[in-house]
Amino acid sequence: MEKPEKIIFGKPVGEWKILLNKLFFGGRSREGTQFDLWLLGVILFSVIIILLISVPSIEKKYGLILSILEWFFTIVFTIEYFLRIWVSKEKVKYVTSFYGIVDFVSIFPAYLGFLDFSFRALLILRSLRLLRIFKILRLRAFLTEAQYIRKALLHSYRKILIFMMFISLLVIIIGSIMYIVEEGTPGFESIPDSIYWAAVTITTVGYGDVAPMTPLGKFLSIVVMLCGYSIIAVPTGIVTAEMARSQMNTQPNDKKCPACGYSRLAATAHFCSNCGESLTPPKENQA
Repeated sequence: MEKPEKIIFGKPVGEWKILLNKLFFGGRSREGTQFDLWLLGVILFSVIIILLISVPSIEKKYGLILSILEWFFTIVFTIEYFLRIWVSKEKVKYVTSFYGIVDFVSIFPAYLGFLDFSFRALLILRSLRLLRIFKILRLRAFLTEAQYIRKALLHSYRKILIFMMFISLLVIIIGSIMYIVEEGTPGFESIPDSIYWAAVTITTVGYGDVAPMTPLGKFLSIVVMLCGYSIIAVPTGIVTAEMARSQMNTQPNDKKCPACGYSRLAATAHFCSNCGESLTPPKENQA
């Protein structure tokens, strides 16, 4: 004999799971879209509260009310997170997904704040949940552009890594030279301090807290600053070139493989990526 299904608030558990699954994960349905839009509004309001709590004058006057509201939203998001796990058909997939991790990160700092109150500032990560707007409003064009950036960074990370290693060595060498040149000048008492100055100068940040005093040191500073402008352009050029190449390779064109008919070919392709057939027409034999 089958065990009768448990009833909660007058409805079987199975019906509640179907209803909640439709609200949480049925973004294409009217109910799911309405719930997601309502959720975005709540998330935005909770983020504003977190920002207000960090302002001393506001926190001093309305701190208690804001803290109560912040904890209210934290409890609501906690219940929502565990309900999502409960109604999810693939629980592990949701928990380890991007949105699942973001949902967890949005509530975890609140409870971590019991150990150290400063961790509660990390609740601002809750704003990451606003990324759901791309999913809700079907902004696929934006997601496509984001894929171009992701692929460009992925394909160029080796070049950027080598470049960063070169810059790190250059900063160490420049800092060591300035330690010798500016011996006795405040801010250049050690090689690490001089390396800090070199890093700030070569990136053209220029905090101004450390500055050379000797003529030779000032001359080297000019050289480092001028080099800094060209150095900054290198990683930008690498990523830009990869983005242009990615867009060129995915740009639709009329090229089609004569052997298998495959049409998703790069504009610059000479061989079919599906069957390997040459895309260059053979030259006719001349008499």
